[in-house]
Parts: sequence; C-alpha cells; structure tokens
Amino acid sequence: MSKIRVHELAKELEVSSKDLLAKIEDIGINVKNHMSTLPANEAERIKESMKKTENNDITKSVKPETDNEAIPKVKSEPQGFKENKGNFNKNNKNNNNNRNNKNKFMGKGKNKGKHKHISQPKEVMPEVKRHVVIEESISVQDLAHQLGKKATEVIKKLMVLGYMATINQELDIETVMIIAEEFGATVEVKTSKEDELFAEIEESPENLQNRPPVVTIMGHVDHGKTSLLDKIREANVTATEAGGITQHIGAYQVESNGQKITFLDTPGHEAFTAMRARGAEVTDIAILVVAADDGVMPQTVEAIHHAKAAEVPIIIAINKMDKPDSNADRIKQELTEYNLISEEWGGDTIMVPVSALTGDGIGTLLEMILLVSEVQELKANPDRNARGIVIEAELDKGRGPVATLLVQSGTMKIGDFLVVGTTQGRIRAMLDYKGRNIKTAGPSAPVEILGLSDVPSAGDDFIVADNEKLAKQVAERRQNERHHKEITSRNKISLDDIFARIKDGEIKDLNIVLKADVQGTIEALKQSLDKLSNDEVRVNIIHAGVGGIKETDVMLSSASHAIILGFNVRPDNNAKKVAEKEDVDIRTYRVIYDAIEDVKAALSGLLSPEIKEVDLGQAEVRQTFKVPKVGTVAGCYVIEGKILRSAKVRVVRDGVVMHDGNLDSLRRFKEDAKEVATGYECGIGIERYNDLKEGDIIEAYTFKEIKREL
Repeated sequence: MSKIRVHELAKELEVSSKDLLAKIEDIGINVKNHMSTLPANEAERIKESMKKTENNDITKSVKPETDNEAIPKVKSEPQGFKENKGNFNKNNKNNNNNRNNKNKFMGKGKNKGKHKHISQPKEVMPEVKRHVVIEESISVQDLAHQLGKKATEVIKKLMVLGYMATINQELDIETVMIIAEEFGATVEVKTSKEDELFAEIEESPENLQNRPPVVTIMGHVDHGKTSLLDKIREANVTATEAGGITQHIGAYQVESNGQKITFLDTPGHEAFTAMRARGAEVTDIAILVVAADDGVMPQTVEAIHHAKAAEVPIIIAINKMDKPDSNADRIKQELTEYNLISEEWGGDTIMVPVSALTGDGIGTLLEMILLVSEVQELKANPDRNARGIVIEAELDKGRGPVATLLVQSGTMKIGDFLVVGTTQGRIRAMLDYKGRNIKTAGPSAPVEILGLSDVPSAGDDFIVADNEKLAKQVAERRQNERHHKEITSRNKISLDDIFARIKDGEIKDLNIVLKADVQGTIEALKQSLDKLSNDEVRVNIIHAGVGGIKETDVMLSSASHAIILGFNVRPDNNAKKVAEKEDVDIRTYRVIYDAIEDVKAALSGLLSPEIKEVDLGQAEVRQTFKVPKVGTVAGCYVIEGKILRSAKVRVVRDGVVMHDGNLDSLRRFKEDAKEVATGYECGIGIERYNDLKEGDIIEAYTFKEIKREL
C-alpha cells in the first residue's frame, strides 16, 4: 500500500504542516512530526475530515444570525477625540503650530499620558510576500536573509519540526520548502549550470541514426585474445596502408559489409570492470575467447561473471580450431554449466568457431557482431554536442595531457570546449586510431585528443560545453564536489549496514562474491546462502571461485556494490589495498555456519559484532630449521607491519590458510623478543605446527573489542 508524508499531504490540501498536524491529532491518528508517513487509507480519512470542516465553515460564514449583522457597523470615535477635534483642526496651520497643539493635546508634566487613548490608530502595513531561490542547498543564514527573518527564527521553526541545525548548516530542497511554507513564502528551485549541461535530452526518433557497436574482447590468458585482435586488424587493412596499422590508441575500428565495428583494446576483464566501477557503461557486446584445446579456465569463469554483471550480450569465440586436438562440442558442454547454451542446442548464446592463426571464422564472427547490434538497435543523434567516456589517459612529456575518448552521441570538432570529469580544456588536436589528424568524430568513434588542463581518469564522462566560461565553472564545481564526497560519503555496501539500507529501500539485492579453498565448500555455501532470500532482499552470488581473494575480485565487488565472503582463504596485499581504497567489505571465515549466520543476521537486522580482527603484520619464511625437542623453527623476514609475541598467527600458502594458532617463540638472534618490526629478520616457532615451508607467509593478528552504537 502506498504511503504519503505529512508535509506532502499538507501541500496537497493547501494548508500548513502545523495546522495539519493539529487536525491529525484531533482525529486520533498518532504521528510524530511533518516527516512521518501515513498509509493511503488514513490519508483519505484525513482528506474527508478536512472537507467536512471546510463545508461547515462556509455554511457558518454565509448564514447570519440576525438581520442586523448584514449592516456594516460604524466604529465610534473616542469621546476625548471628539471634544478636542475642533481645537486640533483650528490650529493646524503649519508644522510648528501642529506640534504645539499636539503637545497641548497630549499634556505635559503631571498631565502627561492622561489622554493616551485619544491617539490615532496606527496604519497596518501589508506583509510582503517573500520568494526564495535555491539551487541544490542553502544555509540557514542565507535562507533567513531571503525570508526577511532572523536566523534564530528559522532555527526555532526547524526545532519545532524536530530538526536541529546551526546557522551555517546546509538545508536540502525539501526542508527549505517546508520552512518557506511555514513563513508563507514561495520557493523556486533553480537548475545548476551542470544540470543544464548534462541534462538528458529526449531525442526524437527522426534524429536518431544507427551507430557502430562497441565491442570488448575478454578471456583466459593464452587463449588467443591478442592474436584474434591482430587477425581482425589484418583482415581489415586497406590497400593504401603500407606495412599495416600502427596502433596509437587503446581502441580501433574495422569495417565489415560496409558497416563499422569499434573494438576496445583493453587488457581483459580487469580494465572492463574497473571502468564499470567508475560508472562507465561503455561496452555494447562482450566477446569471450575460449581455446578449443584447453577449455573453460578460472579466468574464463571470471570473465563470464563480469560480463553478466554488466548485463551485456556475450558472443563466444571458440579459438584455436586449427589444432588437431580441438573439440568445440566439449567447450559448448562446459559453458552450459554457466547458463551459456549454444543456439545449435536450443539456447540463445552465439558461439563461433574461429582460428586466429589461419583466419577461419573471422568473417562469421564479425557478421554475428553486426547481427547482435542490429537486434539491440544501437542508435545515437550525431547533430548535437558530443558526449562520451574516457577510455584511457596519460601525461605525455612532449604533448602534455593526452586522453583517448569514445564518443557515444553527438559530433566532436576541433576547437570544442570540453568538460572531462573534474578537468576541462579546448581540443587543440584530434587523432584517429591510425594516428591521422581528423577534424570531426561521430558516435562510437574512438579518438585521441590534446588540449586538456589535467589528466582525467579512465571511466570519466565528457561533454562539449558552449563556451570556455561554462566549462571552467562546471569543472571547478565538480572538483569541489568530489573533494567533499571523499571526505564525507560512503556509498559502498557493508554487512553491518545492510538492514538499515533495506529499510530505507536503497537495496533489493545483496550481491556477494564468494571465494573458498575447495569447490565443495563453494557449492555448500551457495545452497545455504540462496535459502536466505526473503521478501525484502534477494541474495545474489555474482561470482564464486576457488583460491585466494585477488584484486580482480575486489574490483568486481566495487563495480557491482557487492561484499566479499572468503572461506578458509585470505586476501593478498594488493586486494587489501584496493579494498581499503574502494571501501569494499571483505569477510573471512573458517566455519561455514559463521558465514551463514552473519549474512542471516545482517538481513534480519540483528548483526551486532563485538570483536574485530586487526591485522598486525606479515613475515615471509626464508629458511626452516629442525630443532631437537622443539620442532621446526622458521627463519623469517618481516615484510609488513610488525610481529608481536602475544599475537595469534596463521600460515598462508598460495592464498590458502594452512594453519591458525598461537606463537610458540619469537627471537632476534639468541634473545627472546616482544615484537619485530618491518625490515628485520627473526626466528618464529608456531605452537603445535611443524609443517612450515620456504615461501609461506605468516600473518600476525589480534582481536579488538568494539562497542556498537545504534
């Protein structure tokens, strides 16, 4: 059932929130303040009650009690004023006489104040109707100035409405509208320069034209991605190009059957997902390369999950069909486990056998790309200001900031003023993928430009501004906003705040990246977690894999707003740093029941962890020694943090936890040590564990108790 807030209902009924709250209280409905919500049935009940009250008031005002009430009453003058009226008018010849008579009339000395009731009534000035203009927010002080009130009056009004604010605090549009309504003022929400510039324009169908599809190639290492890209380029070299194409930028275009296709030459799904993490939905079609003689590998599975998370169509290119041991049917069979079923077998996934060595199947692959793009109806308007995405950028010693841009709509020209992320500039030169100077670039065209004031980030959006002043204003404002967000905002999902976000309606799916030491554990966890879905939120496992938590897992989580659950595995150093930077929540467990209970508690709002694990440091095992009556002692080098004698430790081998326990001994040379810092060598003995090997990582950690505040 739909709900409505009290202040919204007050606006609809054209009454103040204060009056409506009083009316609601009379009816007997319990609400706290103007921000409280009312069910639809109670809102209708209030509306009916207000209509009845209004009708009664109209009836009373129209029907007079006696016939004399229709005759207007003449207000009688005070007696003292009547007696002295003649004297007052007689001496009213000039200003001096007027003042003298006024003094006589009012009296002096002992008689002062005897005739106060004779003074003329003051004229009541009509109240000026105030108009408040606001962009996105406004401070209490500025709002008070526009309302013609003191700041204390506005703060008092906010306190009455249950909102504590200081004089310099920024108020949002909704709050300003409520306060302005209380003071009888009107509000105008002014569109900012950036909003006007980046506003989505509804394109009329007659202005739209077909644009080339943008394709990204992904897959496992050594499955022939680069070879396939090179073969596609070779097959599309024109006769005028002697010696092949010189690759200048990270994207290029080819032509097939008179139609262009744009390929992004990215280093796999890591860059693909890194751009998605920054909000850049660039790719129209994903080509997944699988070697016919090798099969589906871990990186292939990762690429599938990344493409599905981006919700882009997938075309399978079964490569290396020239090899004698190639088997396309086996590849198709393996891909069915990931819901990729070939069209030949009744599915909807296009699978094309190709050979990057001989070039067989390349033409068919390009035809399938054009077919999928035709079904998607990829269109854009070329007759407007260009906008698009930054593919990559760098600082060149000779040319300054250089950015590779992909135009998504409109046409970009030499001399255009650009806003690119938080930077801006004017296009001084524009190069195509062959390194040739060009003057214009249309939809889906990759270009390299010079002329920006700073180096943008991959994934930043860009748009052509009408003039340099507007471009600088928008870029400066974006810099300030980004700085403010870095300080104040946290927009990633953590297990601790899941329940609060579910109640606020922010999330409907709880995305999870699952990593474990063995495949059997993953299947058990997936089945248990799938059962936790309820009416408010659905548990969605977007990727599950065997092995340690890598940087690619963190980037996928960041792009998909997911949390990472690891069972008997640990994140490596790069993954930890990226997780801290991207604010991704990583949870590791050694008992399946604990992982399930944590997610279940988060979904039901009962999660209240009291103890947090704190990483202290890591030491690498360089050599092992067998000591009689003691066991194995490891000669270690502390590579990060510090190792404490009182800490708990775990032994990690190739990303998998081999042992978790306590330190038995920590020594520097022949003496016991309480702690050993980064860059020093030490001897470590682990209680009841002797299976230490060279290359193992010993992680020291402790537990910290944290009070939870609701």
